[in-house]
Formats: sequence, C-alpha cells, structure tokens
Amino acid sequence: MGPRPSYKRGQGAINRMNNSDLHYAIINSFIERQCAPSIDSLATKFDYDRDEVVTALDALADYHGVVLHPTTREVWVAHPFSSTPTPFIVRSGTKRWWGNCAWCSLGLVHLIGGSATIETRIGGIGDPIEIRLENGKLIDDELVVHFPMPMKSAWDSVIYTCSLMLVFRSEVEVDDWCTVRSLPRGDARPIQQIWNFASEWYSRHADRNWEKWSVAEAIEIFRRHHLTHPVWQIENDGGRF
Repeated sequence: MGPRPSYKRGQGAINRMNNSDLHYAIINSFIERQCAPSIDSLATKFDYDRDEVVTALDALADYHGVVLHPTTREVWVAHPFSSTPTPFIVRSGTKRWWGNCAWCSLGLVHLIGGSATIETRIGGIGDPIEIRLENGKLIDDELVVHFPMPMKSAWDSVIYTCSLMLVFRSEVEVDDWCTVRSLPRGDARPIQQIWNFASEWYSRHADRNWEKWSVAEAIEIFRRHHLTHPVWQIENDGGRF
C-alpha cells in the first residue's frame, strides 16, 4: 500500500487526523469508554466536517485499521475490539468489552493491563467457560484455539474470519465440531501459545504512533511464535497485513 494519507483542514486547524491519530482515538475510546467513538464525536474531537471524518475512516479501513458498518460508516470493529455483541465478553472490574475472537480477546486483555476474565462458549455454541488472566499470567490454560481460515484470505471477509476463531477443550473436540458444522479444519494451538502471540501482536495497538504490521513483520511474528501450519502462510507482497 502507498503512504498513509493525512487529512488536515485550513490554517486554523490544530488537530491532525492521519491513520495513527484516528486509530489512537478509536482504541482509546474503546479502552476508556467501552465503545467506539461516533463519527460526530470524532468530527468534534478533530475539528473536521463529518464528511471529512468519513473519508478518513474509509482510508483507515483500506489500511486494515478498522472495519466500518457498510451502511452508516460508523466503526464496527477496531481489532481487538468490537462495537457489537460477539461470543467473547472480556470483563475487568466494572468494565466489559466484546472481543472479535479468541485471538482478539486475548490481545484485548493485554491492552487493558493483563488482568481480566474472558467469557465464551466452547466452539461458540457449547458449554460456557471462563478464561482467567491475572497480571499477564494465563490461569486457565487447558484449552486450544482453532484457526480455520487461511491468513492469506483473512481480510476477504474479516468479520467471518474472526467469527470462526474459537476456543475448545481439545483437538478431538475441534475435529468433531468441524465435522458436525461442515466447517474447515485448520490449525489448533494451545491457548498459552496464542496468549503469548496475541500479547506481541497487539502490543502497540494503543500507541499514538501505531502503524499496521507489514506483511513482512507479520510473517516474522508468526515464525517467532512457531505458527507454522499452512493456515499461517502469507505471501510477502510488500503491503500491510
């Protein structure tokens, strides 16, 4: 992808609204307020017209920094957060968030400080379970996370991709689930491995100078965390993952 665009009004404007600034405002709103900022609130924050904010959000979506509602253009997803209900509820103190998937929910816990409980169901439909993390340590580690969709096509329909990244008690349970649901069998990994991976993957998502991982960086992170199944193979095209 080309250089990140920067949207700036006339000489009286004092706030920038490039991809990094916009992403920071969105993620910070999720962390602090448990919800995405509206287009109108972003327009007020940055002192921009509503149409200019939508244009900037579209650019951030093209950069894979957010997913926008197809009709309203409001923020639907800013990984690891979802603005609408999902099978993953992350609870810390009095605050609650929706994570998009198991990977996202673990990354969400890292962003909010490393202590939380993730509430979900086995395979998104089975027994309810809680996954506890305290001060960066995974307490409930007798689980696996299933990744059915190839990462090379993850962004073809990223909401669908996320919807299938679920938690199971064993690889046998993954096999049975895939057979019953007629869904692809991908890579199943111990949840401890995915906690370590998610912690690094989302380590800079709340930074003011955030940039999307390049494909080359993504490949290296996958390699570093021993994610070697064909599901994780992506071609380095010089772009952003």
